[in-house]
Amino acid sequence: SYDRPLTIVRGAMQYLYDNKGRVYLDAVNNVPHVGHSHPRVVRAAQQQMDILNTNTRYLHKNLIEYAERLCDTLPDPLSVCYFVCSGSEANELAIRLARTHTGRNDLVVLDAAYHGNSTTLIDISPYKYEGVGGFAQKDYVRKVSLPDTYRGEFRSDDHSAGEKYAREVKVAFDSSERSVPAAFMCESLPGCGGQIIFPECFLEFAYQHARAAGAVCIADEVQVGFGRVGTHFWAFETQNVVPDIVTHGKPIGNGHPLGAVITTEEIARSFNNGMEYFNTFGGNPVSCATGLAVLDVIEDENLQERAKVVGMHLITRLNGLKEKHSLIGDVRGLGLFIGIELVRDRETLEPADMEADWIINQMRNEQILISTDGPYHNVLKIKPPLQFSKDNADRLADTLDSILSSI
Repeated sequence: SYDRPLTIVRGAMQYLYDNKGRVYLDAVNNVPHVGHSHPRVVRAAQQQMDILNTNTRYLHKNLIEYAERLCDTLPDPLSVCYFVCSGSEANELAIRLARTHTGRNDLVVLDAAYHGNSTTLIDISPYKYEGVGGFAQKDYVRKVSLPDTYRGEFRSDDHSAGEKYAREVKVAFDSSERSVPAAFMCESLPGCGGQIIFPECFLEFAYQHARAAGAVCIADEVQVGFGRVGTHFWAFETQNVVPDIVTHGKPIGNGHPLGAVITTEEIARSFNNGMEYFNTFGGNPVSCATGLAVLDVIEDENLQERAKVVGMHLITRLNGLKEKHSLIGDVRGLGLFIGIELVRDRETLEPADMEADWIINQMRNEQILISTDGPYHNVLKIKPPLQFSKDNADRLADTLDSILSSI
């Protein structure tokens, strides 16, 4: 991850400790959602492990309680929960659900999308298959433009940009030369695409076009769910939509290998066709106890509101740096999901990829951990544990200011 790799031996909330005893502010690790080694999450896993951990062949109260708690966070008609062990497994299962329900095979995805590490998910992830070591797009994949209002065809000053980007989704489903796709699969906020914030109404129109064609809408919340955006618990809610299938991973277990897929009763009935779905470890008692503890901590420590307040503060600070440093082309984000796009020229938008790489290494030397992403690897990504504070945000902004001033 860095020119000088780190050996991390311990974590506590928003801090990481290396084998030399140095302390790092973690501003990029969105997996330990409620904080590295949060004692309540650790204790819940330990206590259940001490009593029972087994596969999912048996009834257990944790499974029922956690499924109910998780479904309660989602709008109707999302009410049927399948547990898996990772975000990749969740997205794989979501595709199976969509294909079984519709009897179709093709999928519509966004440019620069990344949905996981399995063979199928690499096939539908342009971020991977169009990169180094990649391959030609598969016949069953239909790629539409990333709704990027900074460097895309329709910019932030176009108030109908969302509707215009969604027209390409309509074309993908209307194509008479090929079979109608099974689903529109989309991250609610694209991470690997460059920390993209969709223009208003994009998902609303895109979902309308997909459903008009009899397809289902899959929201990939693996990176951005569970209150990270601050204003809402789920990122898709910021677009005023309700998906047919929602996938969860990464933050759901605070680092414990856990994932979930939640869908409607109608789709679940289609899937109950005799081909049994079984996951050896998905929904085991320890995983469910861990997931319940994560939900408890988010609620009891008011972490969604914290993400909102601290995120707004940090974005304000970063916009101040944008006024000062021409290398910053765009600052965008919701809550503690933030991207800083670096460009060498604000007119041509030439990506400052080497500069971005240099900056994250300088930040690492100052013991602050961030990373890069985006199709051009020129976006500084900030997705810290939700324990991140205003003081942490100020330290990050002040350090970045100093590093940018030295260029």
